[in-house]
Amino acid sequence: MPKRVLTGMVVSDKTDKTIVVKVERKVKHPLYGKIIRRSKKYHAHDEKNEFAIGETVRIEETKPISKLKTWKVLDRVDVSSAPKHVEKIDIAETDAVDLEAAREPEAKAEPEAKAEA
Repeated sequence: MPKRVLTGMVVSDKTDKTIVVKVERKVKHPLYGKIIRRSKKYHAHDEKNEFAIGETVRIEETKPISKLKTWKVLDRVDVSSAPKHVEKIDIAETDAVDLEAAREPEAKAEPEAKAEA
């Protein structure tokens, strides 16, 4: 049977040679159908104490190392290659839309409305 490999974020590195990794998964609610997040924390063996809080790591299932530790850290996941967010596109900088030309009719209509009142 193959060993399970999970990916998660380090939430604690206070103990010696051990880190706590939070693994999140998304599941569909059985009745309502909404996608919800479920998380679980795993204690993983970190021999050289090289992983810190906030890093994303891969852990692998192993034989029991201690009472709580049955996982070991494989490697650090390179999150710099994946985009964290998509930047907003400024419409004014695109050639397709000229905002100044679009605003001019509105600006001319406002003084005429004030003069009539």
